[in-house]
Amino acid sequence: MTPSQELDTVNTPDIDTEGYGNSEPHPIDELPDEVEMSLFDHLEELRQRIFYALIAVAVGVVGCFLAVKPIVQLLEVPAKGVKFLQLAPGEYFFVSIKVAAYSGIVISSPFILYQVIQFILPGLTRRERRLLGPIVLGSSVLFGAGLVFAYSLLIPAALNFFISYGADVVEQIWSIDKYFEFVLLLMFSTGLAFQVPIIQLLLANLGIVSSATMLAGWRSVILGGVILGAVLTPSTDPLTQSLLAGAVLGLYFGGIGLVKLSGK
Repeated sequence: MTPSQELDTVNTPDIDTEGYGNSEPHPIDELPDEVEMSLFDHLEELRQRIFYALIAVAVGVVGCFLAVKPIVQLLEVPAKGVKFLQLAPGEYFFVSIKVAAYSGIVISSPFILYQVIQFILPGLTRRERRLLGPIVLGSSVLFGAGLVFAYSLLIPAALNFFISYGADVVEQIWSIDKYFEFVLLLMFSTGLAFQVPIIQLLLANLGIVSSATMLAGWRSVILGGVILGAVLTPSTDPLTQSLLAGAVLGLYFGGIGLVKLSGK
């Protein structure tokens, strides 16, 4: 080998199997929409995104307040045979505002999520953008499934427990404010608890934990699921807490299966 050939060999960068040098980033790890912005520009864009999101929430809340009676009647269905009382002036009015607020946030959540995505999208690589669609879709579906699960199983189970427990002692006449505080909190806490598989997939794809690590800590997960069920459930009955804890554990181990399927 001549000296010139040796020099060329030394100065030639190593080429990986994809045809890119070690110092050259793979196209999938590049920022396709990278734009130089000052801190002030970032803050201004954040302010606009928050403003648009708040407008969407306000429109959703007002719309739900105008049609709040059907929503209230729907949420009263699980409390079969129970009479509701307004124990203070304006109690039902404030309950209507509370129900409209929760409902408005749910209705406007797609637009809020869109604003969040638009804000963080320029800072994501192509690899990270591939995860964005499945995570957003999966999170939305699981949150809706959590609401349905709470409405169809958790709330009836909790109410049946409380009604049957004191059926021979007290007449079932409840404060409408306390009832809706219980129902709305249980539904939303369940929707949030159903995000466990999404968190697992996100952590696995970011390289923080693997499916083997998740499975290895199953004892701690079971204990944590029981504690989470007790914390998120506004009632103190063991049936509701067990149902929520069981659902969270099922979602966790199902999430491990999804992580394994993704090769992590």
